[in-house]
Amino acid sequence: MVFINRENELKYLNNEYRDKKSRFVVIYGKRRVGKTELVKQFFKDIPHIYFLADKAPEKDQLQLLSEKIGLLFNDEFLLSRGFGTWYEFFRYIRNKGRIAVIIDEFPFLIEANSAIPSIFQKGWDEDLKNSGTFLILLGSSIGMMETEVLGYKSPLFGRRTGQLFIEPLTFWNSKKFFPEKFNDEFMYIYSILGGTPAYLLQFEPSMDLWANIKEKILKPQAYLFNEPEFILREELREPRNYFSILKAISMGKTRASEIINETGFEKNVVGKYLSVLAELRIIKRDVPVTEKSYEKSKKGMYMIDDNFFRFWFNFVFPNKSYIEEGEVEYVIKNKIKSRLDIFASLTFEDVSRSFVKIGLKKGIMFNKVGRWWSKDSEIDIVAINDDENSILFGEAKWSTKKVGTDILTDLKRKSSMVEWGKKNRKEYYALFSRKGFTEEVKMIAEKEGVFLIGVEEINI
Repeated sequence: MVFINRENELKYLNNEYRDKKSRFVVIYGKRRVGKTELVKQFFKDIPHIYFLADKAPEKDQLQLLSEKIGLLFNDEFLLSRGFGTWYEFFRYIRNKGRIAVIIDEFPFLIEANSAIPSIFQKGWDEDLKNSGTFLILLGSSIGMMETEVLGYKSPLFGRRTGQLFIEPLTFWNSKKFFPEKFNDEFMYIYSILGGTPAYLLQFEPSMDLWANIKEKILKPQAYLFNEPEFILREELREPRNYFSILKAISMGKTRASEIINETGFEKNVVGKYLSVLAELRIIKRDVPVTEKSYEKSKKGMYMIDDNFFRFWFNFVFPNKSYIEEGEVEYVIKNKIKSRLDIFASLTFEDVSRSFVKIGLKKGIMFNKVGRWWSKDSEIDIVAINDDENSILFGEAKWSTKKVGTDILTDLKRKSSMVEWGKKNRKEYYALFSRKGFTEEVKMIAEKEGVFLIGVEEINI
């Protein structure tokens, strides 16, 4: 298994473990993002108990945990009898000195017994808090982890000594899975797979893009072929309705009213479904970056926030009948190849915004980066610095042509429509291009201080 990035998270866990005091760390994030691999890297050289919870009854899970611990400590009594309650487990562990106890998919335990947060709260307070135990609770159900473990109404509130929310890998860390791939090809790969390690590992670096799509996604027996469907059925009670919502968004129905009209669902039902999908980090609600209130903005648009889900709902889900009938070449030629550049252009815009967040030039930083739009116009990249009243306007072009002066002129025109900080604001301009820039726009950029960033610079 390739383990890439997560240096900061691993350093944090190692430092906490070396401190010798009892620790209670919560680690959560969406499925396949690499939580389990992170803790495996952490505990590989230290005494530990790792238990993966599932949907079995609570009694069965306690029995499995008892067997693991009985084997670890060669405890015949525990192997034959097992823990009768969680409190017996806590009392047993408190006498084992410095040991990491990792319970993966903790929400499954809560599903089996809603009193689990209260039970673990009592176990921590009475047995583990001063025992030297390093307790880690992991979960993929973000909503449940935030309410039942981290939320202020949870019995466990205030007990944790730290928490890690594991995000998908950035574009730059994802590139480490494919160090030999050229700039254009990796942008396509990232637009398809995103930063989910489990998905990145599916593509074979020695194969070209289309071979990977064919073999690793479009074959019915491939791991990725039904992955979004599996995730939705695992997480949701009414997956069919969520499919309708995601299909609508993938078709360009991004406003709540458009989704209601496309699906035929009631307004309150759509609102609930959108909220759940956002909680799972599958979609996001986007508003113009200059809006004063995210929650109150009436300009919200819903986007699929997971690259692979976006690819799947655009190209796999609508064509499953062709694929299952063996017409994979037809799907590639007629359904994917003609649209992949348009599809990848959205990812190029997103990566360009991330590039601005990192910082274009020393001393030029922005605290908010996003998009801007109105009824009549749209700007790919707008970044603002409230303290300095400075703003950056940018366009990202995933085109086979060089970017010329027409793009810069139009960007300046659209920037005048943005009202934010107009009085005495400092303006910057940036152009991002797949195929470089014309000599004319280079001359203007040098004279006016316009940032010109090619895809090869982004890939560094």
